[in-house]
Amino acid sequence: MSILLPFPSGCVVGRLVRREKRFFVHVLIDGKPDVAHTNNTGSMIGLLRPGAPVLLSPAQNPERKLRWTLELVWCGDPAAYPRGGFWAGVNTSTPNRMLEAAFRAGRLPWAEGYTSFAREKVRGESRLDGLLEGPGMPRLWVECKNVTMSEDNVALFPDAVSERGLKHLGTLKGIVAAGERAAMFYCIQRPDVCCFGPADMIDPAYAVGLRDAVAHGVEVYPHLAVLTVEGIGLEADCLSMV
Repeated sequence: MSILLPFPSGCVVGRLVRREKRFFVHVLIDGKPDVAHTNNTGSMIGLLRPGAPVLLSPAQNPERKLRWTLELVWCGDPAAYPRGGFWAGVNTSTPNRMLEAAFRAGRLPWAEGYTSFAREKVRGESRLDGLLEGPGMPRLWVECKNVTMSEDNVALFPDAVSERGLKHLGTLKGIVAAGERAAMFYCIQRPDVCCFGPADMIDPAYAVGLRDAVAHGVEVYPHLAVLTVEGIGLEADCLSMV
């Protein structure tokens, strides 16, 4: 499996202490306390266990207050690392970057025939993550989501109530009604799952909205990411939706 999104040089493996508020994660690096930034506003339910190994990437902006960004969290016995577990990817910017990288690498069978990719295009009152175009092809609008929650080997989204996500589903339905293609790209950043579905118990409104969107022609593509400390790849085949 080729790496589509390599991590920058200078990454380190630390240990999780605790999350503080929404964007701060206390860690130990070589036994010394530090604070890392996380852009994940979800609950990250089941992942943030004290002592868990975490992969931290260095900030690309030297002026940034927090030196580290949380990329991966180890799921498994911390004492047994690096055996007996797996990495889960919690950086919510990864799906957007992965969508473009996978498109340009020809890793998206459902995007065959499209030749151009544009980021963050506005449609109605929504800003969607990607717009694909190609000669003789209907425009394809794509919204990306990061998936880290699972139950009984089913990948689930969302892990917190997502009013914005529900709004995007409505926008995608409108796009299909207008004669164009619209899709959800779910980047599943954990390997211990065999299918994908909405998290009814977390956000029943989103679950209803997703199933309704599918019934109205919105396409759903749940792809498994392949996670290593060197970078992230993507399986070309999609998981089924339940």
